[in-house]
Amino acid sequence: MTIKNAIEVSHLTKKFGQKLAVDDVSFNVRQGEVFGLLGPNGAGKTTTLRMLTTLLKADAGQVKIFGHDTVKEGRLARSLFGLTGQYAAVDEDISARQNLMIFARLNGLSRPDAKQRTTELLHEFSLENSADKALKDFSGGMRRRLDLAVSLITRPALIFLDEPTTGLDPRTRTQMWDTIRHLVQQGSTIVLTTQYLDEADQLADNLAIIDHGKLVKMGTPAELKQQIGGTRLNFTVDQSTQVGAAVKLVAAQVADAVQQTGQQLSVRLTQMAQAAPILTALNQAKITISQLAVQEPSLDDVFLNLTVGKN
Repeated sequence: MTIKNAIEVSHLTKKFGQKLAVDDVSFNVRQGEVFGLLGPNGAGKTTTLRMLTTLLKADAGQVKIFGHDTVKEGRLARSLFGLTGQYAAVDEDISARQNLMIFARLNGLSRPDAKQRTTELLHEFSLENSADKALKDFSGGMRRRLDLAVSLITRPALIFLDEPTTGLDPRTRTQMWDTIRHLVQQGSTIVLTTQYLDEADQLADNLAIIDHGKLVKMGTPAELKQQIGGTRLNFTVDQSTQVGAAVKLVAAQVADAVQQTGQQLSVRLTQMAQAAPILTALNQAKITISQLAVQEPSLDDVFLNLTVGKN
């Protein structure tokens, strides 16, 4: 079965005065995936998101939502997605229940349907016990969950989440991650912008990294991590007199330079199977080692490698 695209972005471009904020960006988002949009502050990811969601007009390029052009069929395209940002566009002085009822009615639901959908969402986002409190008494995590609930009133097939866990405590962030995973299990497609690389690593099926308005790299988290260096084998040679011999032995086993810091050695492995011959060779040469560790590259490594110093 062919997986259709939820979003098709072609040559998207946006200038503000003389500054090229988004520079000829193209990518596709498949149905049923979490797609992460990453980039440093000012890289163009928020501008890109605003064009995808029709909040900002592109200077050039095209965006299709489930095959519908966002310029030619804007109203239809907008009806197919929900958008939640960092702060809820809700009324502080009324309750979560009242806010959900208002938004449900604005989205065209009848009063009985709006009441039913409000009850469902309060339950789904664990807001039942606080449903009738004024929003000004809500914690940041509760506010964020309500914001997400509002964007899901019409059960959209596509959901844009703009930094949904910024400023939340670790426990509430984890709850939001579970909510996002649950939405995907129910068939939703998620586009996520985040400043937390561990969040992208945990949630995203595919990532696009944007820097200075350009799309610099795309792939799964695993692919991106592998591309920038693969796995590293780190260990300490116990006796300083054996360090030189250890470096030669390790270098003979791999086609990569051995990094040395005092008695600590580090070498890049293209595959995990390379570790066993290295350890065997050291053992046979009676070179004793300690603090052995296998280190996988992180998305932080990818991010720094692709975006730092590219001015």
